[in-house]
Amino acid sequence: MSDDSRPSPSGVRTAAVIPAAGRGVRLGPGAPKALRALGGTPMLVHAVRAMAASRAVSLVVVVAPPDGAGEVKSLLDAHALPERTDFLVVPGGDSRQESVKLGLDALPPEYEIVLVHDAARPLVPVDTVDAVIEAVREGAPAVVPALPLADTVKEVEPAGTPGRPEAVVATPDRARLRAVQTPQGFDRATLIRAHETVTDNVTDDASMVEQLGLPVVVVPGHEEAFKVTRPLDLVLAEAVLARRRLTDGF
Repeated sequence: MSDDSRPSPSGVRTAAVIPAAGRGVRLGPGAPKALRALGGTPMLVHAVRAMAASRAVSLVVVVAPPDGAGEVKSLLDAHALPERTDFLVVPGGDSRQESVKLGLDALPPEYEIVLVHDAARPLVPVDTVDAVIEAVREGAPAVVPALPLADTVKEVEPAGTPGRPEAVVATPDRARLRAVQTPQGFDRATLIRAHETVTDNVTDDASMVEQLGLPVVVVPGHEEAFKVTRPLDLVLAEAVLARRRLTDGF
């Protein structure tokens, strides 16, 4: 096993921000999605461990529900986390965008690369995390891991009533489309500028960088970095985790 206490090879420090302030209504009532158990451990803990698994990540900032920072800190304290990585919990805001900004505000100045990772993607492999970081180190201001689409995609005219038939407008070329995952990686100054400039409600941080007119590049994602949103996703995540424990001693 490698010596995890060594500094990252590039000397550039990397931090990860995990916004975990949402409720996750599509998984049904109960605890916030990030605190749902996966293999007996909260998904948030899996996501934190996934970021800390990279030798390049020396700080993980978890953005908790506005009134739940104490609870989240106690949760992290109760689980084994890598000693070489620092952890910080800060209260979040009313939106994901606001929560990421609050996580950015909490970063010490020496961190030049920032990852933003969904708490609901608990099983992203470390190779994917490292690939994103490496692409930022090589000069990309924003990097997203993504997968080609298996399904044909149709653009439709949305129905006024959910469940009603919708008219197809176009069929985009599937070869040019990608399904985006996290962690997304950024040059810190670029991400801060994006959050200070873009006020639209966006679904991911890379979209904000796109609105600045700066390049965003894609690196290969991984099928196990899927987002746990619906009950069926939780079943699949349990199966992936069980296989890892059998084959990798995870």
